[in-house]
Amino acid sequence: MSSAPPLPSAPGPALRRSLGVVDGVAIAASSTAATTSIAIGMGTIATIVGLQAPALLLLAFLPVLGIATAYARLNRSEPNCGNGYVWVGRALGPWPGFLTGWVTLVGSVIFCAYTSAIMGSVVLAFANKAGLHSLAGIALDPTSTGVTTAVGLVILLGLTALAVTGVRSATRFQFALLIFEYAVLLAFCGWALVTGDHAVSLSWFNPFEISSGTTFAQGMVLAVFFFWGWDAAFSVNEETKSPGDAARGGLIALFAMLGLFLFASVAFQREMSLAELVRNGPQALPYLGEKLAAEPWATLPLVALMFSAVASVQATLIPTARGLFAMSRDRTMGPVWTRIHPRYGTPAAGTVVVMSIAGVIAVLAVAIPKLSDMLLAAVNAIGLIVALYYGLTAVACAVRFRSARHEGAREALLAIGVPAVSGLILLGLGGYLGYSYLTMSDHFELSPDNGWFMFSLPAAIILAGLGMAAVAKYVRRSPYFTTGRGTDAESLTLPMDRTAV
Repeated sequence: MSSAPPLPSAPGPALRRSLGVVDGVAIAASSTAATTSIAIGMGTIATIVGLQAPALLLLAFLPVLGIATAYARLNRSEPNCGNGYVWVGRALGPWPGFLTGWVTLVGSVIFCAYTSAIMGSVVLAFANKAGLHSLAGIALDPTSTGVTTAVGLVILLGLTALAVTGVRSATRFQFALLIFEYAVLLAFCGWALVTGDHAVSLSWFNPFEISSGTTFAQGMVLAVFFFWGWDAAFSVNEETKSPGDAARGGLIALFAMLGLFLFASVAFQREMSLAELVRNGPQALPYLGEKLAAEPWATLPLVALMFSAVASVQATLIPTARGLFAMSRDRTMGPVWTRIHPRYGTPAAGTVVVMSIAGVIAVLAVAIPKLSDMLLAAVNAIGLIVALYYGLTAVACAVRFRSARHEGAREALLAIGVPAVSGLILLGLGGYLGYSYLTMSDHFELSPDNGWFMFSLPAAIILAGLGMAAVAKYVRRSPYFTTGRGTDAESLTLPMDRTAV
């Protein structure tokens, strides 16, 4: 066994410890964005698997829970804001480790870019309902890509400033938004559950009702994407007062998301037929509000969706900047990402750069119409990326704690069996869906409906990641590629936030 790398002789760049369990829950729940997932996803998943959404959400939760326990175990052993990038690098090698970090970051930046326009559209729709249809001679049209992107970028700028000036204030802001979102969501879904005309059917919970293996795989990957974001709590494990708080926050948020998703999926299907769900697609939640209530109450789901979009973008900015901080700390990325603000103790420069990249992508999507289709397809392909990095991290847990097989059946099951099976399920689903994309088309076309194009996007992200890994190894000569380990977070000076309540 190789010896551990020597501790740094001087303290490195340090994040500020100021967060607790509640903050971890707020970050994880905001990043998962249950309201946005429900609002946009329920109609989308219905177009793929019909009325079997409750079955798939329940099934998808099982491997995700197994992966969450792997994250918690790895976090106890080695708390590091690079999480999967560090853990996979140590257990499976630096190349898959770097790739884990890379695909996580690229997926998050794409999500921020895509969601900025959605955020602007929801804000403008709310402004229209409030009677504001133009400003300074500019029509506030929620269907205009240019105007919605401009509004979204203004909001993105404000969220970046909040993330820079202190992660604790950002999480408190997110928590306030979550309380309103969930109150509205529970009220309207509860109303639909009581008054809906469609009887609850056991077939909704039967995955064998799904027509084909490809449809099942597409639905499962989309259902896993519903839960994506709970791991954001682990990105601030160097800023929590106790690293265990990050794990507790992530697991609490994950179980809360399961309850919300199952409750909402049954409520939607009680109130709406399959044809209504498919027809309304990403507008299913606002449609539910209009169907159940008169104005101004019918607008509340739209406001909740607006708050959810805002919170999810901010919750994505925070872990993305910290993942890059961890990679830069190991010299696998450039030095700009480790610049810590002297007053706020946050990776300010990195947060601003992430916002800028997302903003540029969003603007290019307006300027180049075909890029809009590419961006939409990229968001759809994020499901494959999520399956890849969740799967690799879970397998890394099984490999790292393989000695637990000597510690009894229970410990072997929890440390090796559950993570390994969960990771292999997601990797298998991703591989099967990738194969389905390759065989569903006989030519390449820049269209979200073209299988070859859909496969090419995650493939291009992975190839770019391998290229960046080569730069890190051969140009930057990062020690990460020699030791397979990230910088030990515990060897750094991590000051307590004396102003924290």
